[in-house]
Amino acid sequence: MVNAPDIAFSTVEERREYIRKRYPCIADCDMCGLCKVFHGHDAEYAFEDYISGKRQFMDVAADYKR
Repeated sequence: MVNAPDIAFSTVEERREYIRKRYPCIADCDMCGLCKVFHGHDAEYAFEDYISGKRQFMDVAADYKR
């Protein structure tokens, strides 16, 4: 996968699309497990600070590596 768009050089729409493509919901939580990784939230909610341009992708991702 391509690196996440930098918040300084991308739009909200580009960042949202990146998250959608990187973490697609397959509607089978037992198989996928992404909601569990993101503490019961979908990826767009979990990465809202990145999508809105408040924090870089890797900073938000680090929150979920615990």
